[in-house]
Amino acid sequence: MNRNSLPWAAARFRLWTLLLLALGTALLAPQPAQASERQAKVVYHADFSDPRRFSSMLTSINFMVTHYTNEMIDFDVRIVFHSHGIRFLTDDPLTGTPFAQDAALAQQRENLRGRLLALHQVHRVKLELCEITRAQVNLDPSRLYAGVERVPSGVVRIAELQNEQGFAYIKIE
Repeated sequence: MNRNSLPWAAARFRLWTLLLLALGTALLAPQPAQASERQAKVVYHADFSDPRRFSSMLTSINFMVTHYTNEMIDFDVRIVFHSHGIRFLTDDPLTGTPFAQDAALAQQRENLRGRLLALHQVHRVKLELCEITRAQVNLDPSRLYAGVERVPSGVVRIAELQNEQGFAYIKIE
């Protein structure tokens, strides 16, 4: 068969078309994320009063952000506080409220504050407080630790992070 014949030209055309389609498909296909392009998104839920439990949560977060940092994985880790969790965002003893400081918290407050603020300042862990809880106890916003962001509702914020932004949800027991 002559290379200039019509069947050979049609076959070459089909071959080039298939090669171009394969190349285009490969270029347009989603590529696996590189370590620098991935982002881990995690929200921790703090609505409890137990300082030991809060300490355990801080330890868990520290291990997590250390792992992500070592693996060069970008991360967005947040703690959403509401109800009794407000106790861990202020040095105010919240006397006369359902969230009043007890002896266990008074004993551990300095350590917990230091660890929490280190996670926030060093590892960019975001701290978000339910405005409903803050208003319920009439705590002046200036009494909150630096960097605490107020959100209209803690539980709504958690739902938004999970459902709309793809955050994994963790609650320490």
